[in-house]
Amino acid sequence: MDRLRGGSDDGIRKIEYQPLEITIMRKLFLINVLALVIEIASPAYAGEVDVERYGFWMGILSGRYTHNQDAGPSDDFLLWEERYRTDLTFWPEDIDAMGRLKIDAIHDGVDNDFRVEVREGYIDYYTDAYDFRIGRQVATWGVGDLIFINDWFPKNWESFFAGRPLEYLKTGVDGVRARYSSSDYSWEIYLVPFFTPDQLPSSDRFYFFDPLSTVPTRVEDKPDFDLSNTEIGFRLYGRIEDFDVALYHYRGFWRNPGFKLDDPAMPSMVTMYYPELSTYGFSAQGSAYEGIVSFEAGYYHSRSDSAGTNPFIPNSQLRFLVGYDRDLDSDTHLGLQYYIELMQDHGAYVANLPDGFPSQGQYRDTFTIRLDKWYQYRTLNLALFAFFSPKDDDYLVQPSITYKFEDNLTGVIGANIFGGESGTSFLGQFDKNDNLFVSFRYDF
Repeated sequence: MDRLRGGSDDGIRKIEYQPLEITIMRKLFLINVLALVIEIASPAYAGEVDVERYGFWMGILSGRYTHNQDAGPSDDFLLWEERYRTDLTFWPEDIDAMGRLKIDAIHDGVDNDFRVEVREGYIDYYTDAYDFRIGRQVATWGVGDLIFINDWFPKNWESFFAGRPLEYLKTGVDGVRARYSSSDYSWEIYLVPFFTPDQLPSSDRFYFFDPLSTVPTRVEDKPDFDLSNTEIGFRLYGRIEDFDVALYHYRGFWRNPGFKLDDPAMPSMVTMYYPELSTYGFSAQGSAYEGIVSFEAGYYHSRSDSAGTNPFIPNSQLRFLVGYDRDLDSDTHLGLQYYIELMQDHGAYVANLPDGFPSQGQYRDTFTIRLDKWYQYRTLNLALFAFFSPKDDDYLVQPSITYKFEDNLTGVIGANIFGGESGTSFLGQFDKNDNLFVSFRYDF
């Protein structure tokens, strides 16, 4: 999990966004991919086409039980929505290709609006050793369990903290993937010309710390649609002895924004922009000690601030993770992780930090635990996932109960419980947002 920056602790404030041509280009790209999916699905294109249809209806209600009365979000509801998912997969018989389309139609009771989201929409094409994918796609790299070191793909942290199902933590990217596979090694490369930031908790629904809360105007400046701004991710992976190993490289931008002030002494406008970033990483995972052992490491080179002197841009970092998973019995699973993040050039960061801004420590560490227990022929699941940082003395605990009423109907009740000694630490800043959520899902 990356640090979250920005937001508001003093109520709802209007945020203005720069108009960007990239929005039009991105929509045209996705529309053309979706048109190609539909064309592949047409029998006139390639004779017979196999079509698989899947979907679900889901209702979610999430609300704070802390009942804060000070300035902040207008009410305690975080989610109040119904979702209708349509998932279509097409296989033309005459060509080695596949089309996939996932669309959510959503009624949002908190904002009182209706919208349609394309979760995924892509075309796959296969050859003997290579396969290619173009369009909107969701992917995951690395071996961490909700700890992301070499996974540079965008995340929706507001969804994660509010109680939506875990699949909505990941956000699709619009681009092209090429992959080579062999018995000795494999590699894949992503080219993403349209930048997507992480979706951070908004001040409309969450309380959290904002060191720039008094600045009245905010402008977002995303990377332009330009060849030089195309994000590139590369992964080389294979098996050595009993371990799956991988090397990673990413060149692009931080997903969380940095800041620029129009007047450092008395700012009236802050520009949120996305500094340049390169990462280099490694992971290994294999069987050991009657379970699965995982290792992951990464170096984050903050190209826009290599010296670490700009306190409004994340410094370069080293990140390390070690994990262990095992089944305690046929119905019980345990997972443990330890993660540490080391800031480079910490002295330069502290020396340039403006007065009144809380200082980040030179390092931050996190323990996680995952515990799953199944009952009643695996129709009832009691689960717990928890983050705890000894260095920052903050935590997030996520208990849940899942019950399958029948094959197609599932109910979930759970909670997000935040805490910490400091109201400015990574998880402690969300202390006012403890929430309960309940959801029902019907698959068809």
